[in-house]
Amino acid sequence: MNDLGGSIWSAAVLLFFLMDPLGNIPVLLSVLKGIAPKRQRVIIIRELLIALAILLIFLFAGESLLSFLHIKQESVTIAGGIILLIIGLRLIFPRSEGVMGKQPSGEPFVVPIAIPMIAGPSVLAMLMLMTKNEPEQITNWFFAVLTAWGLSAILLLTAPFIYKILKERGLAAIERLMGMLLVMMAVQMLSNGFKVLF
Repeated sequence: MNDLGGSIWSAAVLLFFLMDPLGNIPVLLSVLKGIAPKRQRVIIIRELLIALAILLIFLFAGESLLSFLHIKQESVTIAGGIILLIIGLRLIFPRSEGVMGKQPSGEPFVVPIAIPMIAGPSVLAMLMLMTKNEPEQITNWFFAVLTAWGLSAILLLTAPFIYKILKERGLAAIERLMGMLLVMMAVQMLSNGFKVLF
């Protein structure tokens, strides 16, 4: 039972880091700037639900897609490691346009909050990797997705309050720490993938 809980929590933490809700707070606030606070909350909830639907589609259909494309497990592991490494490095060495690049203006719908801020390419690739590597653990991965999404939802819904407490420097420090952890995970994934390959 401890192993079950451990795998759910370790997967949830990884997915949470990839969603990067703390790093996305400044982006979220700038995207929603000028919109009434009540409307902001409605938009955030709507985008969170859209993102959850996308995450669950990739969780349950991702393994079938990889099988259809005849993609091997080690290829997915190495690709996942490369994506993690890129995201981790971007968190450590941030760019002015943010981790996900420049985003379109106007009231957001799906882009950029649902995709790529919450259900970004790195999260979706990781879900496919998890189901490809251990399809029998699908129930664990489902709860891991719900946990990571739930924690991200809480942080994004309380974004203005968190921003007031931590300010830009505090958020940047936490984001760099998350980046370091992602880089270490990426190196481990690449190491595992290359071991199987060679």
